[in-house]
Amino acid sequence: MKKPKAKKFYLLSGLAFNIGLLGYFKYMDFFIINFNWGFGTDMPLLHLALPLAISFYTLQQIAYLVDSYGGLVKEKNFLDYTLFVTFFPQLIAGPIVHHKEMMPQFSSLKTKAVDYKNIATGLFIFSIGLFKKVVIADTFAQWASAGHANTEVLNLLEAWATSLSYTFQLYFDFSGYTDMAIGAALLFNIKLPQNFNSPYKTTGLIEFWQRWHMTLTRFITTYIYKPFLKSLGKISFEKAMVATVFTMFIAGLWHGAAWTFVIFGLLHGLAIVINHYWKKSKIKMPHWLAWFITFNFLNLSFVIFRAKDWADAINILKAMISIDTIVLPQEFANKLSFLNTYGIEFGIYTLKNTYMKEQLIVWTITLVLMVFPLKNSSELLKKMPDYYLYFTPIMIIVSIYYGFVMNSAEFIYFNF
Repeated sequence: MKKPKAKKFYLLSGLAFNIGLLGYFKYMDFFIINFNWGFGTDMPLLHLALPLAISFYTLQQIAYLVDSYGGLVKEKNFLDYTLFVTFFPQLIAGPIVHHKEMMPQFSSLKTKAVDYKNIATGLFIFSIGLFKKVVIADTFAQWASAGHANTEVLNLLEAWATSLSYTFQLYFDFSGYTDMAIGAALLFNIKLPQNFNSPYKTTGLIEFWQRWHMTLTRFITTYIYKPFLKSLGKISFEKAMVATVFTMFIAGLWHGAAWTFVIFGLLHGLAIVINHYWKKSKIKMPHWLAWFITFNFLNLSFVIFRAKDWADAINILKAMISIDTIVLPQEFANKLSFLNTYGIEFGIYTLKNTYMKEQLIVWTITLVLMVFPLKNSSELLKKMPDYYLYFTPIMIIVSIYYGFVMNSAEFIYFNF
């Protein structure tokens, strides 16, 4: 048995190695840019290639190290460790798994037998994820990318179209990958943890982060929030709120080396704090209003998350509250002519910048009518009629067709 000091040394060495690699590849140029700005120097950038999904497998290895130090890891040979960190379905973009939930499955005799029900279910869930990504997310990606490439000329309608397109793209892109990972793992009789639970149906930011990227929330709660809160001394509500903001700051920075990610994390931290104070006040709010406020906060914050810099984010946010360049139907011109004073025009409805397509309105309405009433893939896994499996080849064929017709983009979270 290793002595406590030796165990702690190995833990700290492992953490330093993993966090150091992540910091070097992901944040070194960010540090140099800000150092040059702050001190007026001219250090050259390194322009390092970011290893694919370094953020995800770094978190997984950190969890393994801390759990091993805490005595929660029973299997400690190198082969078991290698299997744990290289299991390919969730390796690149999650879900972020714990050693204790994976190794018993890897060693189980049931895992080594062919299970045709798991194969059929896995293919079905995989096809849902593929459809989400190729058909839905990549379609909205066209409009989101077009808008973010032309932020200086967006009018109000185009700015909202841009923001909503990315909000939908982000969810269907990332949850699509998760479904594909869960489905692929089921082919090997391995069950991965749920990572999304209809997050856009939530009525508060606390609930949102309990439903969005759930394994990341679990990680930052266990390995960042709780240790930091403990370090503050005697626990109180106020200290818990400080720990919340700090944790979300780290979560924002984890997403990327840019101030937009930092601001995104801080905004969500403050919103969660407000949500806690609101719940503490016990003031009731209509369900629809709570959802409306939550969804629009998410939509606005994702503008910052997606923007390549702060200037682009401001351009879109300003356009979203600007009434300039709105075109109303000509029949309202006589009664509402006073609106000309505010820059509102009358004529044939159009999205002036032609890179925006009117189909977006149809897609958005269809998506809302489909998604909000329907069960998500995780709910389907719990109780799914057998005839649903017949949709597997249909979704795969449609996805392949869309993949050939349009230029499919890489998964968003491959960049993280």
